[in-house]
Amino acid sequence: MPSPAPTATSEPAPRRPLSLAARSAITTGFVLAAFLGLVGVVMSVVKKDTALNSLQTSLRDSAVTDIITHTDVDRYGRLLPPDSPPQKFSQPGSGLYALILGPNGYRWKSNSALNSDFSFLKPLPPGKDQFGGPVDTRMGRVYYYAIGVTFDYLGNQSTPTTVMVAQTEQQLEGENAVYRRTLALWLSVLGVLLIVLQLLLLRWSLTPLRKVASDMSRVERGDSDHLDSQYPLELTGLTERINAFIESEREQRTRYRHTLADLAHSLKTPLAVIRSQMESASEEPARRDVLDQVRRMDELVAYQLARAATSGRQTFAAAVPIAGHAEDLVQSLEKVYATKNVLCEFDIADGASFHGELNDLLELMGNLLENAFKWTRHHVLLVVQKQPQPGRGRPGLLISVEDDGPGIAEDKIEKVLQRGVRGDERVQGHGIGLSIVQDIVRAYRGELVVDRSPDFGGARFSVKLPPE
Repeated sequence: MPSPAPTATSEPAPRRPLSLAARSAITTGFVLAAFLGLVGVVMSVVKKDTALNSLQTSLRDSAVTDIITHTDVDRYGRLLPPDSPPQKFSQPGSGLYALILGPNGYRWKSNSALNSDFSFLKPLPPGKDQFGGPVDTRMGRVYYYAIGVTFDYLGNQSTPTTVMVAQTEQQLEGENAVYRRTLALWLSVLGVLLIVLQLLLLRWSLTPLRKVASDMSRVERGDSDHLDSQYPLELTGLTERINAFIESEREQRTRYRHTLADLAHSLKTPLAVIRSQMESASEEPARRDVLDQVRRMDELVAYQLARAATSGRQTFAAAVPIAGHAEDLVQSLEKVYATKNVLCEFDIADGASFHGELNDLLELMGNLLENAFKWTRHHVLLVVQKQPQPGRGRPGLLISVEDDGPGIAEDKIEKVLQRGVRGDERVQGHGIGLSIVQDIVRAYRGELVVDRSPDFGGARFSVKLPPE
């Protein structure tokens, strides 16, 4: 019995990454929350320290103003506590307490401190004070301020006394709690306002990116030929490369279309001749004519296909090292032109690279070197130099081929560069090599310059490719 076929399980679609706006908003929210939280903690600690200092000052003032100034001794040195202390010390449970410690176990408490336990308090020497808390008592946790004083009697005698004023922690914490709630409320409001402001600023900051996306949509719809808006400096390099990519793609499409049209047009005449010769004659001269036309068709096809294969300038093309490929080309040409005993020298800059398709580089250098090998008497020089430019990621490139041949007269340079024209009909060739070079140079937005070699006296072909 055959086993059931396994059921196909569909993998979940990959999750779309968060947008830049969402990432920035989340990051800003976390950072802002942490910052405002830290500010709240610091301000709460500062407020608590300030409240404690204020409480110490308040208790010290109460001890001096309300208790010490209303306390006295009789002629025998016995303490006379305040007859009528302030109202805040008279109400039980008011949270504010007063205590006086005298010699021989004397202890006085305010009415608010009845049934309280202040056993932690010890007599202090005159002139010394102490602030402490919170201390656990029967009334709860309290802060206290104590000071040692003396009351003089009979001229030169004194009674050492310790005066303490205490306040419950609840009152202090109540004030701090109100402050913390108010602080949290206002920090929350401030945080919300800052987040809203940050979102507005973020939206404004990302406007150029949205403009790029909008312009790209217009290009895709055919409403615009390229990105034509003004962009910030940070996006200028990106938009320039996008425009270069768009233009390169259009040039490639146009080149293929024109190449096919040229190929079709170029083949019309040879085909007509072949048809006419085959129909009208069968002798040997007619066959030679047919072969000549077939050879011409082969040359035309090779030329047009080479044009169509030219990739042209590419924004993200990999760097192709030149030195190794140049050596391979020269070795092949030295075998073909072995009878001429050509000496080919190199002057190639370290790290010189061609940013484009390898086939374009081989066609470019191959045709220039082959042309030099055809016309040279003995000496050929290949020069490759990098031409950097500030602010550009890729340096420019200069490829120069010189020979010691007869050279090219200035009035014949334009004619020699035309497709199908040979400098000398006696020299074997199709006359399309330099035309292919021109097409490749044009595709890479470069320049082909033909002049006379200053060192060898022959022709010099210089290809200058711009930096990017």
